[in-house]
Amino acid sequence: MGLFDKIRQTKTQESQITLGPAESFAAITLVVVAADGYLADAEVRLLTTVLSRMQLFRSYPDDVMRRMFDKLGNLLQRHGAQALIDAAIKSLPQDLYDTTFAIATDLILADGEVTQEEENLLTSLCQALEIPEATAQEIIHVMIIKNKG
Repeated sequence: MGLFDKIRQTKTQESQITLGPAESFAAITLVVVAADGYLADAEVRLLTTVLSRMQLFRSYPDDVMRRMFDKLGNLLQRHGAQALIDAAIKSLPQDLYDTTFAIATDLILADGEVTQEEENLLTSLCQALEIPEATAQEIIHVMIIKNKG
């Protein structure tokens, strides 16, 4: 064993991200909204509104949501988007995969534009969540209709 092996092992363990199911869902939506490299207060409010409509977050008061997003924002800054998504998918219940993809698609389409970064992120999310292509196309089609007006 080398002199620094124990220190490296401790540092690796410290950098692991552990999330609960609700945090996992919120983490993915946060990464999606921040895909353009900027996270405005209005986007955080939109996330809070979207999530508060869901059964998963109905019992979360505003201050709990705010603390959760603060925590997730810090994790995003420290570890990066891919590490946060990877950790989130590990903790996300499989029955929420389609829902996660649908909400992510809705958030990306909400401003009427899809940047290349957003499209790439949605594509990799679709693959990571193992969403069948036909299902993904249906979700995208419906969300385009929803966000037309």
